[in-house]
Amino acid sequence: MKGREKLCVKLSSTFLRKWWFVVAVSLGIIFFGIIVEIFFMSWVNLVVNHEVTLREGSQTTQWWATPPVVPMIKVYVYNVTNADEFLNNGSKPIIDELGPYVYVEKWEKKNITFHDNGTVTFHQEKIYHFDESLSAGSEDDNVVVPNIPMLSATSQSKHAARFLRLAMASIMDILKIKPFVEVSVGQLLWGYEDPLLKLAKDVVPKEQKLPYEEFGLMYNKNGTSKDSVTMFTGANDITKYGLIDRFNGMPKLPHYTEDRCNDIMASDGSIFPPHLTKNSTIYIFDKDLCRKLPLVFEKEVVGAQEIPAYRFTPPKNVFASVEENPDNMCFCPQGPPCAPSGFFNVSLCQYDSPILLSFPHFYLANDSYRTAVEGISPPDPEKHKFFIDVQPLMGTAMRAKARIQINLAVSQVIDIKQVATFPDIVFPIMWFEEGLDTLPEEMTGLMKLATTVPPIAQAALCGVLFVVGILLLIVAIWRLVRGANRLNSLQLAPGHVGSPSNKSNKDVQMANVPKY
Repeated sequence: MKGREKLCVKLSSTFLRKWWFVVAVSLGIIFFGIIVEIFFMSWVNLVVNHEVTLREGSQTTQWWATPPVVPMIKVYVYNVTNADEFLNNGSKPIIDELGPYVYVEKWEKKNITFHDNGTVTFHQEKIYHFDESLSAGSEDDNVVVPNIPMLSATSQSKHAARFLRLAMASIMDILKIKPFVEVSVGQLLWGYEDPLLKLAKDVVPKEQKLPYEEFGLMYNKNGTSKDSVTMFTGANDITKYGLIDRFNGMPKLPHYTEDRCNDIMASDGSIFPPHLTKNSTIYIFDKDLCRKLPLVFEKEVVGAQEIPAYRFTPPKNVFASVEENPDNMCFCPQGPPCAPSGFFNVSLCQYDSPILLSFPHFYLANDSYRTAVEGISPPDPEKHKFFIDVQPLMGTAMRAKARIQINLAVSQVIDIKQVATFPDIVFPIMWFEEGLDTLPEEMTGLMKLATTVPPIAQAALCGVLFVVGILLLIVAIWRLVRGANRLNSLQLAPGHVGSPSNKSNKDVQMANVPKY
């Protein structure tokens, strides 16, 4: 019994307790390595969420308010070369695609106001500078295009009383208004005086007045927008980061029959919620689109400095007819006939002008609309597709090509002699490509660190923790086993516990005891 007690004492000695402590430490290091492996990217995501959130004075907010990028818009105009033959002889329209006319843009957020509920309100400023060196022509180039104000008015009068149509024909005759106008590219984009608009200002009821006397496809867009946008900063809910909460104080559009079609909770195209996946659907809202546009994952791409990104593009049925995509029914509040497949009717946002949007060269529309005119080549997805490349971790747009074509849905009106021979046709006016090709190095450098360093750091840290922990555990176990074997050998050695020499000593002592 005493031998066993001595063995227990030795096992619990300072030497062995030290190695039991090393065992505990090594197991703790291994456990911490497991925690790092599981939660490291979650910690990185928390850091990303904190850094991308819009806050007063932060670097992210500065880049958002004054983007250090050089976006451009390229405009292509469809010039009608046989307008008289088309009107007088019924010839197929022949058009010549002119362009690109390139404008370099400067973006800035104005009147920025942060709110306590995690939103920020601002006005968007866009300044356009024509760059003739990048363009295939001058702003002074003359083009012949459909007279949009006139043809809009005649199309709207199709269901009016006959005497009103006759009166309109007389007014147009007096003002010498024709179905086609010859204007410069600059006038077509930025505005020219239109006699019909000037007349409408005097005769149209106040509540129906148009807010301008000139007509231009980009009229009043060169400068600070009057529209106020309220956007989520991500401070309260990172999943809403960069999404629009209110537009001109309204939480939704007033145009459509269902809330899902009136919904405006979408990005303005510059920033998106972080941590996107291939299953994510992102949305873009623009006033001129008259809706939010969904974009779905198409493929993985590699941007500047080898930064991985996801390419998002509109689904192919986004502008499909209600027969092909019943979900689009609520975008047709006036009922059938709705916009044909491949087109979106934005008349509700364009003062009832019969404007139809499509993708350039009628991409995703029936080819009969393209072949109804001569001079438009077949669509090429690489040149005419709408897409945005987004860095999925941070939700930053790295490259974008927003491509849209503007068309006019012309209706034949027999009682108005100026358009009596004008057939029902979707007439292409122009298409544009707006976007950017790359971000500046100061932004891509940080994105490179954010996307490449965390996985490397996670692998390195986990590797070090596991290696150190396992080595310490092996050494500690080896020392414990060695120590236990040594103690066991000491226990079995002769003369150490209960030896004969001790027994003989006891016999001698007993022999010297006197007997009574």
